[in-house]
Amino acid sequence: MTDPRPLIAIPGDDPPQLQGSPHLDRLRGYGEVRLFADRPADAEEKVRRAQGAACLINSRSAVKWPGDVLRRLPHLRLISVCGIGTDAIDLDAAQELGIAVCNIPGRTAPIVAEHAFGLMFAVAKRAWWQTDQVKRGRWVGRDNFYLRGKTLGVVGAGPIGAEMIRLGLAVGMKVQAWTFHPSAERAGRLGVPFVGLEELLRNSDVVSLHVKLTDRTRGLIGAREIGWMKPGAILINTARGAVVDSHALAAALNDGRLGGAGIDVYEVEPVPADHPLLACEQVVLTPHNADQTPEGMDLLNAGVVDNVIAFLEGRPVNRVV
Repeated sequence: MTDPRPLIAIPGDDPPQLQGSPHLDRLRGYGEVRLFADRPADAEEKVRRAQGAACLINSRSAVKWPGDVLRRLPHLRLISVCGIGTDAIDLDAAQELGIAVCNIPGRTAPIVAEHAFGLMFAVAKRAWWQTDQVKRGRWVGRDNFYLRGKTLGVVGAGPIGAEMIRLGLAVGMKVQAWTFHPSAERAGRLGVPFVGLEELLRNSDVVSLHVKLTDRTRGLIGAREIGWMKPGAILINTARGAVVDSHALAAALNDGRLGGAGIDVYEVEPVPADHPLLACEQVVLTPHNADQTPEGMDLLNAGVVDNVIAFLEGRPVNRVV
């Protein structure tokens, strides 16, 4: 970079991710860091906050960067995201404009997988529903779901999916997986068979989603696919909300065809009051915080700062575009 003191903008750090992080001190040696602790209200506010920035850190995927906004930021050369997913950014526009987009693959995979694993147990043991019943003074019985010996289907075999496979095997579940890129070598390394998506959905007692959001995975689990699932099966989603048709999922939960769902991600975040899953009994819902532990926050903050520093030093890493 020719400017010795480039502007590094963090336009919407809400909920807090980078604010207060010691890793920001490393960035200040490379440029002016401008952090906003609330989310921009609209496109005009996004442009105002990022105007003049060479580097932008998108610490929250709820803050979107469509092409029309990116085209109004002529100095922008890098967007680094605090995680794996880059679906908040118009990648075609970024490529057209010569803006590098960097993510942080794999750093928090064990943390996210542990959250998905916890959601699976919470749903299987009906933790939220039974807590609610006890609080209401109702001493009612309903069968829980015994997981050992059951079949776990893992959709997506990247770093998080691989960790979920390991956890499932560790508690005595039978595990199968699906991926766009199966191979005998990967199957052998993971210790599970790769099967087709329909076969996985039909034969799994628990289905856990671990794919990134792309044109191929948007709506991957719709009404047809939910119809393939075993009666009483459980669905876990810590991937992206738009991977699943929430209305079809809610319908299957409300009519008792599925046994429950554990959801950390939603099509719109924060979740609107009329979201169909909010009216379902057998759900456990968390606010897109699967990697939000002190350890996870530090790993993400270190990774996003590393990406910016590497770019400014002329050795960009983890580039998506």
